[in-house]
Amino acid sequence: QVQLVESGGDLVQAGGSLRLSCAASGSIFSINAMAWYRQAPGKQRELVATITSGGSTNYADSVKGRFTISRDNAKNTAYLQMNSLKPEDTAVYYCNARGFTSATRGFDLWGPGTQVTVSS
Repeated sequence: QVQLVESGGDLVQAGGSLRLSCAASGSIFSINAMAWYRQAPGKQRELVATITSGGSTNYADSVKGRFTISRDNAKNTAYLQMNSLKPEDTAVYYCNARGFTSATRGFDLWGPGTQVTVSS
C-alpha cells in the first residue's frame, strides 16, 4: 500500500514564498509522474505543475516563472517552491503520484491536501 502526505501549507502575505512537500511511502516499486494540483473554494481542481521521473516539468500558465516543481527520487518526495505568491493562489494544494507497487501493479494516488492562504 502506498500513501502520500503533503506538508508546508501556511498563511503568507502576498509576495511571500512557501515550499510544499509531498512524501510517498509504502510498497513503492517506482514512481513515474508526480504532480501538484490546487482547488480554490467554489472552483474545480486545476493542474499546477508536473514532473516526470526524468525531471521533465510542465506548469500552468498562471504559475510559470513563480513556481518550481522538483523531486528527490531517492526519497520519493516532490516539492513545490512557490514565490511571489498572490491572493489568487489561495487554495488547497493536492499532490498526485502515479507509479507501480510491483512490475505489474500500478497506482494513481492523491494526498489529503494542504491549505495555502495568501493574504493581500
